[in-house]
Amino acid sequence: MHKILVTGIGGNVGYGILRNIKQAFGEHIELIGTNTVRVSAGNHMCHEVYEVPFSTDASYIPVIKRICDTHAISLIIPSTDYETYVLACHEHELPPVAVSPADTTKIFLDKYLSYQHLTNAGLGFAESILPSNYANNFSTCIVKPREGRGSRNLHINPENPSSFTDDYVIQPLLKGKEITTAFYVTKKNELHGHITLERELMSGATNSCEVVTAYDNEMEVYLNKLISSFDIKGSCNVQSIVTQDGIIPFEVNCRISGTNSIRSQFGFKDVAYTVDEWLYGNEPEKPAIIHGCAVRILSDIIYQGSSLKDINNNRDEFYIYG
Repeated sequence: MHKILVTGIGGNVGYGILRNIKQAFGEHIELIGTNTVRVSAGNHMCHEVYEVPFSTDASYIPVIKRICDTHAISLIIPSTDYETYVLACHEHELPPVAVSPADTTKIFLDKYLSYQHLTNAGLGFAESILPSNYANNFSTCIVKPREGRGSRNLHINPENPSSFTDDYVIQPLLKGKEITTAFYVTKKNELHGHITLERELMSGATNSCEVVTAYDNEMEVYLNKLISSFDIKGSCNVQSIVTQDGIIPFEVNCRISGTNSIRSQFGFKDVAYTVDEWLYGNEPEKPAIIHGCAVRILSDIIYQGSSLKDINNNRDEFYIYG
């Protein structure tokens, strides 16, 4: 039986990856999960779970290596931005890691580097200025961490944007619909397919979304130029605002993104594509996009008669309420 290591199993990305693997491959794959806390949302879907250091910690890679050796891991699927980059940096020391090369993930981990490299490649991206260089360039602005994730620490029209350190970036405050376009690039460097969702956020994550096709042609041109300019592999996504002046991307993520569990239900099964290609060496199934929408709700994983310190993996007694 093949064993896949999925990181960040407590977040919506990692949790979705686990659900998609279980749905697509059932009991043919054994799931090993990691997180920076011992008990989280994904424990009940994993055969074994490990608490690991943050990926920025020097001990992270040695811990991951030990887990891989212990379980004879066949494939690693990271779910967080920093893990994607750190694992890519050490991919030659590990089992196959479903990531783009480290040089690519480094660029798209940083919004300012993204702006510089995409602009140099002739690709549109929200104008981005470091606070040290800002001279009231925008009538309205948003200040973001350069390496921020999940819409954390955003500052809209702060009194003095230049007062922030250069760990932040300043962009114009774009007005319009927010869309997220997930796409998959094969190992042959071919665009396998894409899907765009118009979405509403809550606490930085998708709360509701709808499949839209109005932007498919424009986004396909953008994506093909993107993958011809950068060495991108596997599942990624582009986040954009549809403004009066057209579609303006403002972030590129070189990893499976948070709507993976939703879009698999509408014909874009990028987690399954990843396993098929990276683990089994098979040609991924062609996307067959269908229209629909989704609303996210909370569910509860109930462990009656247990303490949190006793929770471990899918062999615990639990049920899901909601």
